[in-house]
Amino acid sequence: MKLDSLPQGVRIAVEAAQNKKAAGITVLDLSGVGAFTDYFVICTGFSTPQVQAICSEIEEQLEKQLHRSPKHREGRASAEWALIDFGGFILHVFSEQARRYYDLERLWRSSPKLVLPDEPGARNHSFDSFDDSHAAGEAYSK
Repeated sequence: MKLDSLPQGVRIAVEAAQNKKAAGITVLDLSGVGAFTDYFVICTGFSTPQVQAICSEIEEQLEKQLHRSPKHREGRASAEWALIDFGGFILHVFSEQARRYYDLERLWRSSPKLVLPDEPGARNHSFDSFDDSHAAGEAYSK
């Protein structure tokens, strides 16, 4: 799986998250598992303002570029886990601790995964799920 092969909305969400220095941006392709959505976009913010900024930027860019609004939002005021449902994909913005605890990458480990390298300026992260060696931007499955 490559970034340019993903639906436009997912690509816009990834770019917007990168613009707000989200870390550990990962896209899970759930389309082949009969899930309730086709993709998860998962990333980490390191403070309540950053989590909120990531969510706002993604919403603004999807509205501006695709005239697309969320179907549902959860936890946006929290610094732990914000979820925004855009229909074809669901955005999850976690704190470091919540991301390790919920570990969606492990729960959906049979699904193709695209892990994007952190942008310069994003804080380093050390999630246990990312310890496997793979080429940056390439999909892999465990």
